[in-house]
Amino acid sequence: MDSVEQLKKWVAAGESELLEFKRSTGTRREAVQTLCAMLNTRGGRVLIGIEPSGRVVGQQVGARTLDELSREIGEIEPPAFPHVERVPIADDRDVLVITVPQGATRPYVVRGTAYRRVGATTVTLSRDEYNAMLMERLHSERRWENETADGWATDDLDAAEITRTIEEAIRRGRQNDPGTRDAESLLRGLGLMRDGGITRAAAVLFGRDRPIERRLGQCLLRFARFRGTDKSEFIDNRQFYGNAFRLLARADRLLREYLPVAGRVVPSLFERADDPLYPPVALREALANAICHRDYSIVRRLSLHRDLRRPARDHLFGHPALRTEDR
Repeated sequence: MDSVEQLKKWVAAGESELLEFKRSTGTRREAVQTLCAMLNTRGGRVLIGIEPSGRVVGQQVGARTLDELSREIGEIEPPAFPHVERVPIADDRDVLVITVPQGATRPYVVRGTAYRRVGATTVTLSRDEYNAMLMERLHSERRWENETADGWATDDLDAAEITRTIEEAIRRGRQNDPGTRDAESLLRGLGLMRDGGITRAAAVLFGRDRPIERRLGQCLLRFARFRGTDKSEFIDNRQFYGNAFRLLARADRLLREYLPVAGRVVPSLFERADDPLYPPVALREALANAICHRDYSIVRRLSLHRDLRRPARDHLFGHPALRTEDR
């Protein structure tokens, strides 16, 4: 079927979630918003040179017209590369057919705003919808932690920690007993092996201290106590390399050691009641979230108390005599 016949079929079908008409490139901004919406939905095409009623009018298309359209398409982020076709309908008039598939790196935005298609209408993407698409993109198969850890072997991992993790999961009813304690078999069952090698996630979770220090400098915990609140004088300053489990245990132990614990006598109890400054469960949750949700793909200094945005956690790590930092 030639392009003109195909064009007639599209026009006869009318506007839909996958098809929109624009009279001319004078509405190219709206046309690109629609392309953004189609990228975020199921793909589709925009026909420029068709009135909303379906009447084919076309327009003169020169180099300037195409340049202006290209610049407008360039406002889409992440970059998208639609297929643009000119369909001649008269000696000096064309219809532009701009086609996009469903985007592979959704969500897409135009000038900071994301869109989606609802029937034949382009609407703004809600915050929840945007966040859901973003999480889907971040959790694609090609994540940093899913890549093979170059230079790492099973011997570089703490086999005892792997076994403890599995046995604790079995104890809590989160996993059936795999019937083996072989480290490589357990890693394979956890999805931590790829192409015959261990993944970076396996290295972060179970790596021994020495290989971690040499190859994964971002797996670092810094612990500092300051005299006063201006950070000009240290009372204590330490740093530790280790896998995620070891860093969590060290941070938990250090906080318990240095945070004050008040004691009081309760008349109805034989033993004294101790009241830590912060509940141990809250401390552990804050630390675990900071270690789990940091970005291990880049090596840069991160302060745990700055990464934990909930008010309760900000208060926790804002204690003037204590700061815990992760790099």
